[in-house]
Parts: sequence; structure tokens; C-alpha cells
Amino acid sequence: MFRTRLISGIVLVLLAMVVVPRGGALLYCVTAAISLIGMFELYRVMKIEREVPGLVGYAACLAYYGIVWFEGQQYVTLLAIAALMLLMTVYVFTFPRYGTEQITVAFFGIFYLGVMLSYLYQVRAMADGKYLVWLIFLSSWGCDTCAYCVGMLLGRHKLAPVLSPKKSIEGAVGGVVGAAALGFLYASVFGHRMIEVTEPQFACAGACAIAAVISQIGDLAASAIKRNHNVKDYGHLIPGHGGVLDRFDSMIFTAPAIYFAVLFLR
Repeated sequence: MFRTRLISGIVLVLLAMVVVPRGGALLYCVTAAISLIGMFELYRVMKIEREVPGLVGYAACLAYYGIVWFEGQQYVTLLAIAALMLLMTVYVFTFPRYGTEQITVAFFGIFYLGVMLSYLYQVRAMADGKYLVWLIFLSSWGCDTCAYCVGMLLGRHKLAPVLSPKKSIEGAVGGVVGAAALGFLYASVFGHRMIEVTEPQFACAGACAIAAVISQIGDLAASAIKRNHNVKDYGHLIPGHGGVLDRFDSMIFTAPAIYFAVLFLR
């Protein structure tokens, strides 16, 4: 299992090193595909992956990505209202085929996987995005690694004993500090190339620290959904890791966190 997980992790890193630097249409399409696959995995938990509410969710996600591509962010609220109204129409006219939770999750998935993950592309599209986008990976994967190491060495107090017994408060703090340090070191190497970030070391360290806190919430949130529905993994797309949601659960939260943190800190 460890060998499979390691190989899959290396492949993911290599793919990221090919797709992310190019940005543009390639990263846009890959991000949209990951969002849709993640939505399928989430909807499968609720048994609506091929039902009408799920189809509405996929259509709304695609519409949102169209808005992102054409920079029409002023229409996001309209899209949200239209999607909710359409889902409630389905709920009413097919009652009692779908439960309230299924309709709610269908709407939730649009934002959880569609909107939030789209910030991976949106950070890359920012000024200095070709450097800032890597903060998403540093704050999520870096936090995971540092939290694991510190937790193994110093972990004494449980962070969420029922939900994730192996996670500790010491590990969580170590993950945040480690992510901030990685952000600082990264900016020390590449900060001089950034045009619009005036104090890159401070900005990148602060952004990574903020995102690291939020990434751990994202990780626990994805675990909570699985626990609520007695699901071990969301899928088997990534050998040794599970599905898209199992691997990108923290990145779903760090992508928008980095976007807005950099927006204010720079």
C-alpha cells in the first residue's frame, strides 16, 4: 500500500509540475475536470450522481466555469439563485423521490467543488500567479507533512478525538508553523521575481499560515462527511489515495484562502 501511495504521489507531483506552470486553458480544463469528478464522488455518497439533482449540479458547475473563463463574476449570484430555484423545482415536482439532504448536497457541491476549487486556476491567472499558485500546494501538502511529523514526535492532545483520533493539537500547530516557514523560504528564493507583491516573504508566509489553518478544517470536513455516511474512500481513481476528494480535500479550502490572503497581504 505504501509503495502504491508513494508512486501515485510522485505521479501527481509530476502532473502538477507540467500542468500548473503552463496555466491558461490547460489548467482551466484540468481544474474543471477535477471539480466535476469531485462532485460525482460527493453525489455518489448521496446516491444522486446520475439523478436529476446531480445533473443540475454538474450543469451549474460548468456554467460557473464559463463565468470564470469570460470573467463575468458579477453573474455568480445570479447563477447561485437560478441553481437553487431549479433544484427546489425538482424537489417539489418529484416529491417525495428526493430527500431534503439530497437537494441540499446537490447545491452544496456546486460551491464546495466547483467554486472553491476554481481558485486554483484563478490564483494562477493573477499577476505573479505563476509563483503564487505554488503557495496552494505548499500550504496544503506542506501542512499535511509538517503536521504528521510534529504530531508523531510531540503529539499529546487530540485535535478531534471522535472524528480523527490520530490528529493532535501539537501536530496542527506544527503544520501551520511549517507551512508558514515553507512560504517564507519559497519567497526568499522567488520573491524578487514577483512584481506586485511588495513584501513577498511576509505575504507568502502569512498566506501559507492562514491557508494551513483552513486546510486542516477542509481535511476534517471531508472526513466528517465520510463518517456520517459510513464511506471509507470517496473513490478509487488515485491508487493508494482514493478519490479526488480524498486527495484534494485540503486544497479545496487552501485555493480560495491563498487567493484572498494574497489579495489583501500583497
